[in-house]
This record gives sequence, C-alpha cells and structure tokens, in this order.
Amino acid sequence: MTQLKVTQVKSKIGGNSAQRNSLRSLGLRRIGQTVIKPDRPEFRGMIHVVRHLVRVEEVD
Repeated sequence: MTQLKVTQVKSKIGGNSAQRNSLRSLGLRRIGQTVIKPDRPEFRGMIHVVRHLVRVEEVD
C-alpha cells in the first residue's frame, strides 16, 4: 500500500480552526516535522484542507 510522507512547511498561525484541527489530526505540530500516513481518503481530505501549509510525497 502506498504511503504519504507529509511535511509541514508553513506555520498554522492565522489559519482557521479547520486547518489547525487538520494539522493536529495529521500529527503535525511544528514546521519541518514529518509524518508518514497511509494513502487513504480520510488523510487525503485532511491534506487537501492544509495543502498550502504542507509538502506531500508518495513513498512505498
């Protein structure tokens, strides 16, 4: 199964509550932090909400 490597590249300061909650649910707390999540629709939706704050790469 493909996995997604999600790295926070911008601050959540100034974002709305949906963006802050999505970052928290993804497990991202600080700039530069990276998490690996399975490629599932639930995570794709959270990433879509914060697509301007994160960098996403596919890993196997």
